[in-house]
Amino acid sequence: MLVGDARSRGAPAGSVTGPLGRGLVEAAFLALATTALLAIGRRDGGSARARAARPVAAGGAAVSLVLAVLTAAAAAALVLVLGPGGGSSGTASASLLRAELPGELMTRAPWPANVARLRARLDALGLPALGREGTALHTHQHLEVFVHGRRVVVPAGIGIDAAARFISPIHTHDASGIVHVESPKVRTFTLGQVFGVWGVRLTRTCLGGYCARGRDELAVYADGRPVTGDPRVLPLAPHAEIVVAYGTRRELPRPLPSAYAFPAGL
Repeated sequence: MLVGDARSRGAPAGSVTGPLGRGLVEAAFLALATTALLAIGRRDGGSARARAARPVAAGGAAVSLVLAVLTAAAAAALVLVLGPGGGSSGTASASLLRAELPGELMTRAPWPANVARLRARLDALGLPALGREGTALHTHQHLEVFVHGRRVVVPAGIGIDAAARFISPIHTHDASGIVHVESPKVRTFTLGQVFGVWGVRLTRTCLGGYCARGRDELAVYADGRPVTGDPRVLPLAPHAEIVVAYGTRRELPRPLPSAYAFPAGL
């Protein structure tokens, strides 16, 4: 159904990034290249007469084998870096990090579900407008937003255009703050995409109509831990508790939410 729900179908397959990812890529590349060279050595390890009798053919075969294995190594490296979805996982795309999205709200809280230009934002974010929820990936996160110490409602209906009968892979069904990720493809989704679908500005320093100034700043936390760098690239881990707070440090919620009791079945 367009606005229905289902039981969780598990976590997304994560891509390999950072120093660990680079190390795995280099190890895979070197291992495959070494295998190629050893194979060439075994293939051409016969007598000097045999090698002299076929220098051109052996050289051509060696080059072909090296090229084939290095191509395979490059493909393996791409799989490790990009993940099984075949893309960059969407965590740092130009569309996600650009200054403004269609219909994006740069106003003060509270913010509505804001579906007026939803399809245009989905296009800009590279997300599909679905006729029904996807089933290949189904996860949930809990989002809490605070401005100057006051909780801001994350409204029901984010990412759902009932009139046009389509739904985003990222959406909300109620005002609990639970974000539903229901995608027809297994891929990585991010906090920036949540706010992009919602159509509320989120940058390193701004939330809606609030931007860092003086002692007021934007702070983001995942499972009680501070998020450093650009919050828009934060991956949506299953059952993550995400806090987005604008204001002074003294206005942060106490205690800081670090977990959420999801209802049974989510």
